[in-house]
Amino acid sequence: MNQKMTAKPKFLLEKDDHATIGQVDDNEVDRVAECFKGRSLFITGGTGFLGKVLVEKLLRSCGELKRIYLLIRPKKGKDPQERIKDIFQNVLFDQVKQLRGEEHILQQVVAIAGDVLLPGLGISEDDLVTLRNEVSIVYHCAATVRFDEPLRNAVFMNTRGTKYMLDLALTMKHLEFFAYCSTAYCHLHVKTLYEKPYDPPANPHQVMQACEWLTDEEVAAIEKKILGDIPNTYAYTKSLAEALVVEKFNELPAVILRPSIVIPIWKEPIPGWTDNINGPTGLLIGAGKGVIRTMYCNSSGFGDFLPVDVAVNGILVASWRNISAGTDSTNRVAHMTSSNDIKVSWAEIIELGRWVIENKVPLNGVAWYPGGSMKSNYWVHYICMILFQWMPALFVDALLILLRYPPVLCRVQNRITKGFEVFEYYANNVWNFDNSEAVKLRKLMNNKERRTYVIEKIELDLIDYFTNCVLCARRLILKESDESIPAARRHMKVMWVVDKVYKGMWLFGILYMLYRCFFTS
Repeated sequence: MNQKMTAKPKFLLEKDDHATIGQVDDNEVDRVAECFKGRSLFITGGTGFLGKVLVEKLLRSCGELKRIYLLIRPKKGKDPQERIKDIFQNVLFDQVKQLRGEEHILQQVVAIAGDVLLPGLGISEDDLVTLRNEVSIVYHCAATVRFDEPLRNAVFMNTRGTKYMLDLALTMKHLEFFAYCSTAYCHLHVKTLYEKPYDPPANPHQVMQACEWLTDEEVAAIEKKILGDIPNTYAYTKSLAEALVVEKFNELPAVILRPSIVIPIWKEPIPGWTDNINGPTGLLIGAGKGVIRTMYCNSSGFGDFLPVDVAVNGILVASWRNISAGTDSTNRVAHMTSSNDIKVSWAEIIELGRWVIENKVPLNGVAWYPGGSMKSNYWVHYICMILFQWMPALFVDALLILLRYPPVLCRVQNRITKGFEVFEYYANNVWNFDNSEAVKLRKLMNNKERRTYVIEKIELDLIDYFTNCVLCARRLILKESDESIPAARRHMKVMWVVDKVYKGMWLFGILYMLYRCFFTS
């Protein structure tokens, strides 16, 4: 049984080049950390994926900051400060708790009860006074990242929420830096995106006003017409929000930061850490579990992926640069992207993920042996999806019902089908992103800063990175212990046999039908 691909994927040999950093001089000063010393920050979206990593990095590497105020949505029966304590129970914060002490960081991070959906962000008058008098740096990261979010909800969260943040920022007495965290994929009609503002698809004020006038049902009825060629409400509302920020360039020290597709941590504090299965992690798990066996995708195309710790490092370095030099003398739009440094095609992601799962980290409860391929023809993909995803799902669910267990795979396939409706647009198009600002920043950083706030390809090993991603997804998302890996390998062998038998039955059936058609009367 030739189950394992023992040789590493060949394409990795072409991606082994990386930047190098010289020895750190003892006299070198971390100017980024110095920039945050004694300052108070206000962060929205601090409970999200990017936000958690941003808060952790600030506490660990810029520990002499004064205060981090986090906008926390109130939950019934739970004090906002209690929610911060719950967030700090995540393993992501274990290292900083050991370094700084849990009590210390709980004093540094203060909850501000509020909601970006509410006028004035729903913040109390006392808290507003505190923010206006103390805050000098703002990071607006809150957003709904659901691509299928109803338009009215997405406008209120992503666009109107940004307006409320800008209104508050205008009242802050000591504001020196306002960063709006956008996305590199919000101007999809531009195939090569430069670090500059672009015209929005509509007037954001008119869109917000219309959504306030109309009901959910009325907006849903005209959603497709409003979006036009834009494939989803996420890209549409983020581009509208950018336009609101650009309007305030003359009144606020505001910048727009555009990270690309943010993926699990590369280096620190926990390689591979994530709290979701979006992006490539979801593909790896779906393929590793055997429930994704075909994709309609340009296999030679690529997405622009950025580990979340690199994105956060970029945010902090850009903050230092803009505060020290002044936003009037810097570019107000910066990309945090990777494809100019390293391109990994969709086919290479699948090849690499398959190698890791077959050779290093198998998953528990594999529904079918991992396999399949990418298809450039939609109808070939559709037929393969019926034969190799839906038919096995029906077969396994039928067995589960006979054994008096609840069916699961058809429900999983429904979710995969909906996810593919979003994925296929991005997988069959390619965008390029200028990252001149990042290149400039690298040249301004000393060796100590380059090692502390990595924003370049340094000692990158894709095998190690994907292995860490699968391990963390296994432990933190799927709740599968490392002790179960040997059993998972045994189960994988069983599913290899089932896969071959199933395919053999289909082949036999086809040959038998051909025989009956052509050799019998």
